Amino acid sequence: MKLKICGMKYPDNIIEVGALLPDYMGFIFWEKSARYFDGTIPELIKTIKKTGVFVNETVENIIAKIDKYNLQAVQLHGNESVEFCQELKSKLDLRIKSKKDLKIEIIKVFSIGEDFDFNDLVPFENVCDYFLFDTKGKLPGGNGTTFDWKILENYKSDKPIFLSGGIGIEEIPAIKNLKLPIYAIDVNSRFEIEPGLKNISLLRKFQKNLKPVTLNLKQQYNEL
Repeated sequence: MKLKICGMKYPDNIIEVGALLPDYMGFIFWEKSARYFDGTIPELIKTIKKTGVFVNETVENIIAKIDKYNLQAVQLHGNESVEFCQELKSKLDLRIKSKKDLKIEIIKVFSIGEDFDFNDLVPFENVCDYFLFDTKGKLPGGNGTTFDWKILENYKSDKPIFLSGGIGIEEIPAIKNLKLPIYAIDVNSRFEIEPGLKNISLLRKFQKNLKPVTLNLKQQYNEL
């Protein structure tokens, strides 16, 4: 199970979080966010995938940010259509062929409420690498609350998922009991001193407690 730490903003804090070696680090390029990023990303170890978070942005602007910040993943957190995702995927695939770039992952976000229809995911299966499930709230993300994970029992796809939405240390026991293709846990607001400024000691504690869960889930899937 991978770890994504999202909503990074301050250079010194970015370096401190980078020292924890998360698998993904998220930078929000939505101007209305309190965690909006418009600075310089310090040099990070190459194993950390810099992820740009976008809300209803144009393909051209997304690619411009990829080039500016050398992003390795794109997280679409708005109402992006299947056609939009396909256009973005096609242009990113073309870059790989023409420039021999490394693959840039596409993560499509879906806000989950009680009435969510998982059939809506089917058309997106072939135009993104991962689904990310977040809490449905007033904002596209960073609402700080979890959703009812029992709803995920209706998820029948094999597409790996990022689990997000108000996840803190207290949620680790519940994560352990989820029998889902969880690829990564996405954390943000529950580990903040203020928007964009992460609590390093709390993140370190979360990492330590998450490791046994990862081993447990790996054993579950090996036994299936």
